[in-house]
Amino acid sequence: MKTPGLLKCAGAVVALAIVSACGSGSAVAPSAATLHTAYVGKTLFVNGRPTTAAHLNPLPRYAGLVPDRKSKKYEYIINDYGSYASMFNYPASTQMVGQINGAGGQGCTNVLYGYGKKIIWNAGRTNDVITEYKVPSNQVIKTLSLPYTFTSSCAMNTSGDIAIGILLSNSYGPAGQVVIFKNATGTPTVYNTPLAREYFDGYDPSGNLFADGFDLDYNFALVELPKGSTKAVTIKTSNSPEFPGSVQWDGTYLSVFDQLTSETYQYTVSGTTATLKNTVQFNGAADCAQTWIVKGLLYCGDAGNDGAEVYNYPAGGSPLATFSGNFDFPLGVTAAKK
Repeated sequence: MKTPGLLKCAGAVVALAIVSACGSGSAVAPSAATLHTAYVGKTLFVNGRPTTAAHLNPLPRYAGLVPDRKSKKYEYIINDYGSYASMFNYPASTQMVGQINGAGGQGCTNVLYGYGKKIIWNAGRTNDVITEYKVPSNQVIKTLSLPYTFTSSCAMNTSGDIAIGILLSNSYGPAGQVVIFKNATGTPTVYNTPLAREYFDGYDPSGNLFADGFDLDYNFALVELPKGSTKAVTIKTSNSPEFPGSVQWDGTYLSVFDQLTSETYQYTVSGTTATLKNTVQFNGAADCAQTWIVKGLLYCGDAGNDGAEVYNYPAGGSPLATFSGNFDFPLGVTAAKK
């Protein structure tokens, strides 16, 4: 198990990160290159912005582009906020085939799992804008604005509604909220949850929204906003996940990834209890900050390895492939067809 190392507060990092970290007794660890990191409780701040990763390797790898637009399937490894998304067309190639400048944070698309249809969404291009892109280009189709500064996750249901998670509070509302845009347009509806930090969210086929994150004591927590309800409830898991990871329907189970153990937990949910049915281990991953499941595969945007891996799913084990390209602290991943 990998745990973030904490050092004593020292050095000049962005003011928000310094004040929060030192005030909570957590650590500031200046990194290499241009990335400055700090932990506030268990939340990792990078260059003053809270992230949904557990930890990172701040030294990016670089490789040349190999343009190839013949594929119909594309994977997007979405890097640090406001940087870019790296585009791939696995299994035709493991080489990067393009990028979307200005993207960053997490991604989702218009299916519960598998390859989306012609579009992807990016939560975090800028602090308060959710952006829809046409696959496989960098063409912006639509943007949705939020009054929040620090968004985290995004998920879409089968009706086309998009749910956005709130990682850190501001003057508009508390952290842990989710906001839902009906039909991915207009003014969103805001929902409070029992979470103090919202990290990842995902819908099930019945339209229930699940989200994970931390409670006030920085313990892992899973919550559900049932379809048609205005009140989110805590879901008790039969095991004890360590660090929030992607929440996604996998075709059979509600899956929750644990960033520290590199495991996916497959649950059945009844009432307010999630019962663990299977655990899938992924070897060689340092920190899958977001994962995306398609039939037979799981894609990992690996903040710890500063790259991306492809795994068998639900078999797990060692990577089938490792992507080569430009990476800058991957936080998200999604996949879609043109």
